[in-house]
Amino acid sequence: MKKKASPDTEEVRLKKKIAEKRAAGVDADGAAAFRSLRKRLKRVQRKRRVLAMRKKQAAGRRGAEASASA
Repeated sequence: MKKKASPDTEEVRLKKKIAEKRAAGVDADGAAAFRSLRKRLKRVQRKRRVLAMRKKQAAGRRGAEASASA
């Protein structure tokens, strides 16, 4: 079975690609590709935030206290 990559590594990889494209300058042909990269990045970030909220909710009151003290 394939080992799953951590979501952070995918997020970091997408950020690097976006930074490279932005530094190179986005032309008319590359605008769609740049937009799709940004969409993928936002999707990964949203997935990470939802997972964190779900874990916090599942932990109940103890999870709220633990995150408040951290």
